[in-house]
Amino acid sequence: MTNEINKKRKLELVTSGNSYASRIFAPFRIVGNVSNGTPYAIGTLGSTFYIVTSVGKSFQIYDANNLHLLFISEKETESNIVALATHYHYVFASYSNKIGIYKRGIQEHCIELDPPNAVIRHICNFGDYLCASTDENIVYIYKKSNPQEKYATKFYTKLQITKLQGGDIVSIIHLPTYLNKLVVVTKSNVILYNIRSGKLIYTSDEFPDQITTCEQAPALDIIALGTATGDIIMYNLRKGKKIRTIKIPQLRISSISFRTDGSSHLCIGGTNGDLVFYDLDRRSRIHVLKNVHGESHGGVTKASFLNGQAIVVTSGGDNSLKEYVFDPSLSQGPEEENVVQPPRFLRSRGGHSQPPSRILFADDESHFLLSASRDRSLWGFSLRKDAQSQELSQRLHKKNDGNRVGGSTIKGKFEEIISMAIVNTRLGEWENVITAHKNEKFARTWDMRNKRVGRWTFKTTDDGFVKSVALSQCGNFGFVGSSNGDIVVYNMQSGIIRKKYRLHKNAAVTGIELDGMNRKMVSCGLDGLIGFYDFNKSTLLGKLQLDAPITRMVYHRSSDLFAVALDDFSIVVIDSVTQRVVRQLWGHSNRITAFDFSPDGRWIVSASLDSTMRTWDLPTGGCIDGVKLDSIITDLKFSTNGDMLATTHVTGNGICMWTNRAQFKAISTRMIDEEEFQKIQLPNSSVSGNSSVLTGAFTNTEDVEDDQNFSTYKSLAQINEELITLSIGPRNKMNMLRNLDIIKQRSKPTEAPKKPEQAPFFLQLKGAGVGDDASGREGIAYETPEQILARESEGQKQTDAIEEVTKFKPTGRVGFESKFTRLLREGGASGDYNLFLEYLMSLSVGGIDLEIRSLNSFEPFDEISWFINAITAGLDSNRDFEMYDAFMNVLFKVHGDIIHMNSKDEKIQEALTNWETAHNPTERLDEIVKFCSSVINFVSTS
Repeated sequence: MTNEINKKRKLELVTSGNSYASRIFAPFRIVGNVSNGTPYAIGTLGSTFYIVTSVGKSFQIYDANNLHLLFISEKETESNIVALATHYHYVFASYSNKIGIYKRGIQEHCIELDPPNAVIRHICNFGDYLCASTDENIVYIYKKSNPQEKYATKFYTKLQITKLQGGDIVSIIHLPTYLNKLVVVTKSNVILYNIRSGKLIYTSDEFPDQITTCEQAPALDIIALGTATGDIIMYNLRKGKKIRTIKIPQLRISSISFRTDGSSHLCIGGTNGDLVFYDLDRRSRIHVLKNVHGESHGGVTKASFLNGQAIVVTSGGDNSLKEYVFDPSLSQGPEEENVVQPPRFLRSRGGHSQPPSRILFADDESHFLLSASRDRSLWGFSLRKDAQSQELSQRLHKKNDGNRVGGSTIKGKFEEIISMAIVNTRLGEWENVITAHKNEKFARTWDMRNKRVGRWTFKTTDDGFVKSVALSQCGNFGFVGSSNGDIVVYNMQSGIIRKKYRLHKNAAVTGIELDGMNRKMVSCGLDGLIGFYDFNKSTLLGKLQLDAPITRMVYHRSSDLFAVALDDFSIVVIDSVTQRVVRQLWGHSNRITAFDFSPDGRWIVSASLDSTMRTWDLPTGGCIDGVKLDSIITDLKFSTNGDMLATTHVTGNGICMWTNRAQFKAISTRMIDEEEFQKIQLPNSSVSGNSSVLTGAFTNTEDVEDDQNFSTYKSLAQINEELITLSIGPRNKMNMLRNLDIIKQRSKPTEAPKKPEQAPFFLQLKGAGVGDDASGREGIAYETPEQILARESEGQKQTDAIEEVTKFKPTGRVGFESKFTRLLREGGASGDYNLFLEYLMSLSVGGIDLEIRSLNSFEPFDEISWFINAITAGLDSNRDFEMYDAFMNVLFKVHGDIIHMNSKDEKIQEALTNWETAHNPTERLDEIVKFCSSVINFVSTS
């Protein structure tokens, strides 16, 4: 019953997102997620601003002053967040048909719309009302139950927008001074409602172009409407007419914002990623920022000026949040023309706009994580502080003539990185990162100290594409593997070719590694060939042919082991010293995408297209942990100290971090089958969905499997009852029992202790001894030395008398008896000596000798016969053979003469006969052990 309860509890933990699905790894956090395509919301607290961005099923709150992360939502929502709104301390996030109300990231209330299939698109909060529009063009209105409430929770009414009224809703806004009024902007017109009475007040004429966005102006009664053709319509709602039309050619407008710090500027965001700034007084554009956000990800989803400040905040679907600032005007006097400087980039937070594909830990302290993605960018993410994360610059270095290496301008980003390596030995002296790019015939170098691309490009010598790269541990040599089989070694400082190797003919080199002492180099290729080279002499030491093409290689320098992934879905571990295969790991059912050694070299963690992540124990060669994932892993890396595991996936722009629970507790090496694999949730951006770094330290013993609780494991006392089992106690106990007489003789003093001839003066107690006169003067009882000697002699006589009485041992049941004697007598009466033998095995060597010497050696010799019968019962159990033999040895030494003189006694004769019968089969033990040893030596040497 208890096991069923534990299994049910574990199942509940796994289904609730707990990390117990894996015995080793627990989800920790996601690195690199800032924002998605959902428009952000700006909130105010006094004179400070905060920005709320959505990252899927959770949101993040940033301080607008420095873009530091303040809070993240405590729990993930049921579906992706599609709309955000703020009101002082509260954040309103809508997902599916629900609106969650949060304070400091903790949900306080949830509003659920009546139709469960409704999807909320827009939120508007003002006064006592909370309005939400759905994809069915229905506006739901909620009201506060009483004025003391912080937010509206009670359903009030709903408004239906029909196709004849305007069609799909684009936005819902509330204008200042419009009491109880809500403006509903559709794709074709503007509608004004009185939400208190539920009446339609005003409907504008249809506009010729489709409306895409709406924003209220600082002036009363005026709203700005953005269209799909690039027109911005200033509309006076009170007069019901257009005031002005601003035309931005070839721009689909996605966001509009007014500057409110005294300058009449208008910020316009487009779906092509551009930002256009327009001066309403001059009626002209003042600046255009190109490619602020990626066009392929929806461009600018929202751009907004901070109220009363010259700072504009932008976000897009490319996972970035940026701030631009307008510097003060350069005009000297009021009569001069006002010169507006272009907006200056202020600060930003960002990450990959597409899923990352290659990762590396950039230092030994697990501070920075180097990540390459399909968006052709290279980022250095900080695991300690998000503000330290930044993208590595791809601005090329100049030549001697002033031109750049790749031309005068950068036309686009580098191709996607397919392989990279980093060594920090020469950090700051020259480049320490080398990368291979897709469909490029040269490798590039990078400098992590300057966070930019390096000076050198390492070309292949056989006109092939670069497929693999590596760096030596000293940081002096860079290795480039070609798709045609050549391996070229470059000097990282000068960029000059030093060596060439060609073993893999017409086959791509998929892996290159060098040991820590620059002595042996290893390479592998799609031809299934592994080459071993002497790097100093540039000679081939040997090669190893495997059965399938090799797609990837990982080297563990501390143990000189390296692992290769084959196309037959196996992982082969090879010792580079002996050049032999030491392990072959089978289990994946599809192509292996990534694997890595643990820092201590005992584990290999691998991932495959079968959506599983497995942990292999190299000493046993078995799979000790495995989980099923919702998203396939594309790359994984262990941190240098082994406390974390980083993984990238085919979905999601962030890097998943897992904590290693094995740093706090021992992990069982029991092999598990694929039927035991359980699905585990990936790390997310919320708080409760992840575990802490110390999750393994506080795990209860009830929550882990029984085979992992090593503290309760007990060794088997006996493997088989037919086998002779030796004692598991200390070895010297048997040797001391066998040689106890020799030990006593050796420990015997050579001569009796002597009294010192002359004691020190301060120990003399004769006459006026030390303290005698003072004691007498103080009234203390004074004894002469003769009285002291008389008292001590009397005490000695009493002690001798007690010892004489203790030596006396009655022969019957009168008097007293020790526990040894009592258990022996009870065992003799019942014929079961188990309790006696357990007590005998627990005694010390001196206690055993004393008890055996104390056995009654007078007729009718009951105790001696019982003792022999007890030893016979112990021999019959085939346990602790050598200890029972030692006990009989002590018995024969102490009472051998008594046993010999009374060998005709019936009890002693019967006990000795039984003992000899039980002892005879064990006499061949020495012969059996020697025979087995000889056979083993013969087999091993032959």
